[in-house]
Amino acid sequence: MKMTTKTLIGAVLGSAMASGAMADGHAQNWDMPMAYAATNFHSEKGVEFAEKVKEYTDGAINITVHAGGSLFKGGEIKRAVQTGQAPIGERFMSAHANEAPLLGWDNLPFIATTYEANDKLWAAAKDKVNAQLSDLNLVALYTCPWPGQGFYFKKEVGSSADTQGIKFRSYNSATATFAEELGMVPVQVEAAELSQALATGVAESFISSGSTGYDRKVWEHLTHYYKVNAWLPRNYVMVNKGVWEGLSAEVQAGVQKAADETGAACSAKSAELAGWYFEQLEANGMTVADAGPEFLAELEAIGTKMTADWLTTAGADGQAILDAYNAN
Repeated sequence: MKMTTKTLIGAVLGSAMASGAMADGHAQNWDMPMAYAATNFHSEKGVEFAEKVKEYTDGAINITVHAGGSLFKGGEIKRAVQTGQAPIGERFMSAHANEAPLLGWDNLPFIATTYEANDKLWAAAKDKVNAQLSDLNLVALYTCPWPGQGFYFKKEVGSSADTQGIKFRSYNSATATFAEELGMVPVQVEAAELSQALATGVAESFISSGSTGYDRKVWEHLTHYYKVNAWLPRNYVMVNKGVWEGLSAEVQAGVQKAADETGAACSAKSAELAGWYFEQLEANGMTVADAGPEFLAELEAIGTKMTADWLTTAGADGQAILDAYNAN
């Protein structure tokens, strides 16, 4: 994939910024935009990552985390990092599947529905995904899964007969496809804007983990959560490729050590919180239940179609990921 002129300029500027800052002995100050609330575990781990980076690089890199889309909105973060507007940031990987279909590897419904299976799928995908990100002028430092995805509604739902015409908040191509196949109307809404969208009727339903429902207090507008565990999407912390390559090997090693430790801690925190989020939804009056057999059967059929469609767009690399996953 060719870089645009704007992206190439960002890479050059990023490299110059990194090498120049290290050459004159001054610490680099990095702004790190994140899309989710400061109280969300991804954002909390982002702050811990920043602290570790400062420690492990002996103060060569100082990162300031900007949570909740306060510096760049979620949909702007990848472009900001690509073009050097911000040296580092976090976004969920599948948000970029329209641009690079391979990055939708973690949104294949019902393929990897446990943390163990998700880790296995990431191991199969990692090398090819990192090559794709490199083409986008990005380097992935660490990834962290969300809990499994389920459906939020403001009424009881037993099948697609109950979902026709519902305005459905989508956050990527996979969720939009689910909406359309179930007769719903997809509406693009960032997590930071979800509460307002629900309050004003812009959205009436969505698919996400218990985390998003808890963070956004969706019990103020919705009544039912159906546990489907369709997939465990991953966020990733990315750094501008030019900035990364401009760092000394010693500083890179310190940043990567912080990233490896944070990624492992974030994944463990996600697993720890998965059930707790359901308890909180119920404590605030929501009905939390497994999806019924008819609804689940419809979702699985849609999932099979979505995986086939992804393989068509992702090509040989996509097939290689699934083959490696199924072989182990």
